[in-house]
Amino acid sequence: MIEVLTDFPDEVAAFVCHGHVTKDDYETVVIPDIEKRLLNHDKVRIYYEIGSDFGGFDPGAMWEDTKLGFSHFLRWERFAVVTDIEWIKQTVKFVGFLMPGELRTFTPTQAEEARAWVSAESA
Repeated sequence: MIEVLTDFPDEVAAFVCHGHVTKDDYETVVIPDIEKRLLNHDKVRIYYEIGSDFGGFDPGAMWEDTKLGFSHFLRWERFAVVTDIEWIKQTVKFVGFLMPGELRTFTPTQAEEARAWVSAESA
């Protein structure tokens, strides 16, 4: 399940994952939220928090995430991924070389720092 988080600037799409994340989560929550923000902003920032009860992604969710990433490739400004799951951190590190914009991982204890970083005005 993916939940939209509030209290972020309008150009920041913010989500938290709980339990098992599915293709339907992307189609009904993530994609509509990001598409709405892209109507009003040239670039969008992402805050993505992996909850302590996270149970994994199904293949359809991974595919939707990949398609979304490439369909707006040049419109990503900054990504903050909050997790203590090592394979996710390593995946983010690898993907960071491929993606435009800045991408950083934060531990759950650094969530407030991640929120501040992803929300800060660009230099």
